[in-house]
This record gives sequence, C-alpha cells and structure tokens, in this order.
Amino acid sequence: MQITDVKLEMFKWPREVPITNGLYTYTHNLLNIVVIETDDPNITGIGLAGGIEASPEVGDAIIGHFKKMLVGMDPLDNERIWREMWRPKLVGRRGITTRMLGGVDIALWDIKGKVAGLPVYKLIGGYTDRVDTYVAGGYYEEGKGLKELAAEMASNVELGARAVKIKVGAVPINEDIERVRVCRETIGPDIRLMVDANNAYRHYEAIEFARKAEKYDLFWFEEPVEPDDYIGQREITRATSVPVAAGENEYTRYGFRDMIDHRAVDILQPDALVLGGITEFMKVAALAQAHDLDIAPHGSQYVHIHLVAAIPNGLILEYYRDTVDPMHGKIWQHELYIEDGYVHAPDRPGLGLEPKWDVLEEFRV
Repeated sequence: MQITDVKLEMFKWPREVPITNGLYTYTHNLLNIVVIETDDPNITGIGLAGGIEASPEVGDAIIGHFKKMLVGMDPLDNERIWREMWRPKLVGRRGITTRMLGGVDIALWDIKGKVAGLPVYKLIGGYTDRVDTYVAGGYYEEGKGLKELAAEMASNVELGARAVKIKVGAVPINEDIERVRVCRETIGPDIRLMVDANNAYRHYEAIEFARKAEKYDLFWFEEPVEPDDYIGQREITRATSVPVAAGENEYTRYGFRDMIDHRAVDILQPDALVLGGITEFMKVAALAQAHDLDIAPHGSQYVHIHLVAAIPNGLILEYYRDTVDPMHGKIWQHELYIEDGYVHAPDRPGLGLEPKWDVLEEFRV
C-alpha cells in the first residue's frame, strides 16, 4: 500500500455569543481535517490537527511540505514516517509544524485501523470499551451571570455527566470563588468539579485561588500558570491539596519528560492533536505509567476516546457539547454521546470519523 495524496481541509463557523476563558476569547469554532489517500480506493485516512487559527496558510504550507516526502510511502509505517517528518532544526519540537505532524500521524492510525478492520483503541491497547467523562464548559459570556452558569451546570448533569468543568482566571479571584461556590451547590457533593485557568495566573495568585477553593472539593485545578513555568506549577502542587492538571500546550515526549522530572503536575493532559499525534501520545502515556501518573487528555473526544480506552492509566475523557460547539452533533456521521457518565468507544474500523462533507462545505476556509 502507498500514500497517493495528503491534504488539509479547514473549516470555521461562528458562535452566536463569543466565549472567554482565563486569557482568550473565541468567536468561532475551527476544524482542521487531514486527509490521506492511498492506492486502495477503499482506504482513506481521516485525522484531526490542533488549532491553527492564527495562520491557516502556514498549516496548509506545512502539509504541502509533508506531502512531498509522504507520497509513495507505506502508510502503515507510522514510526518511520513520524521520524521522517520530525526534523527539529526546521520542523517539529513545538508549534504549528508539530500540530500538523500530529494530524498526519492521526490519519495514519485511522488507515491502520481500517486495514486491520479494528477500531484504533483495540489496535493500540484495548484496555476498556467505555471511559469516564466530564463536560467542559463554564466559559465567561456576555450576559452570563451566576444564574446562567448554574443552569448550564445543571443541564450538563441532566445530560448524564458525573463531572463538569468551568473556567476561572478572567475575573478577580474572589469573584471566581463565588462562581465555584454556586457550581458546587448546584451540582451537589457527588458530581466532580474541575476548574481551568488557561494559564491566567502567576503562581502566587494560583496558590491563593486554590487555597480559597479547597473547601469546594475540586477534582483538579487545570493550567494555573504558563505552560513553561514548571517550577511555578510545582510550587502550586506543594501548596494546595487540590490536584494540579496540565499538559494541553506541551509537545512531544520530551516536553512531558521535563514536566514529570520537575514534578510539575499531578495529572497529565496531553492532546494528540497538539503534541505530535497518536504515535507520540502513546509514548507519553507509557512514560506517565512508569511514574504512576494518570492521563486525562485535553481536546477532541473523537480522537481521545480511543486513546483513553487503550491505556490502563486513562483517567477521564473531555467532552464538548453544543454549549461550546454549536455544530456539535451535525458534522460527523457517527456522534459520541454520554451514557450514565461514560462514553463508549466506537466499534468501527479506524477512528470511526466520517465527516459530513456536504454540511461542512458551507464553512470551508
């Protein structure tokens, strides 16, 4: 089997109301699909790549660069292909090049699963066929006060979630503590509650927030400081009983090695769409397992359902619903749904991703 074409399909659609986290405001949702065609007309790989909203033309150029070396190669040789693409002097280590490399790698694993006739989670580990799940949300929005935040959390629980996450860091600490209090009172004592600062704090501010929030029984405190501030994260983990989670902005096994060596976090959050794909994600998962650390991936449930289900240290899956993505349930032939707090891994070959190209066409970049 040979690769015959590699291309990037980019789509973007607006939100009715922009959403804000600790540092950033988002007016649109973006979807970057890497498509790898082979000389078998029945086998096409579908992968997803991390956000490139600032430079879509750069992402497209990088895929064009990869295409020159990939056409003619065997798509089943994922380790060889990963190494051929990753040239850290020019391509790799961090940033858009590694995100695009990851999108290619994810598409290659989709091909592997289709050739084997197996879902990816079975192909790479097959630890379980269902995973615990939390609903991500709780963003700041214009006109969204405590009443609306409470209603959102109640709706997430009604959806079947046994864990929910909200954003913090964009308002004064005591105001965010009040938001945490309202959420805890709304969901009750048995639903897990996470908070995510998206790098908004200095380490001493994060310690203040964590200590004030401890009484509300937080399951984790996510990305309290900038991703490269390993020492600051370590100080936070030592100063509070709230577990610290981070890693969505980390790249490759080398970055996670350094996080672990600094004892910077309690829970690792690799994102296969960012760090370099499934091939690299599995190395991070093994490294974490060797240090008795759990994995709670950041981002796309469609890829990460397979990765959490494949490994023994997969803790929980992040799940985005229509409150975050207005096109949720509309762009894939087969959606993922929460059932009694769990999401079941797809049993279709590969990743099970079949885009509704006719629906997406309207939003093509």
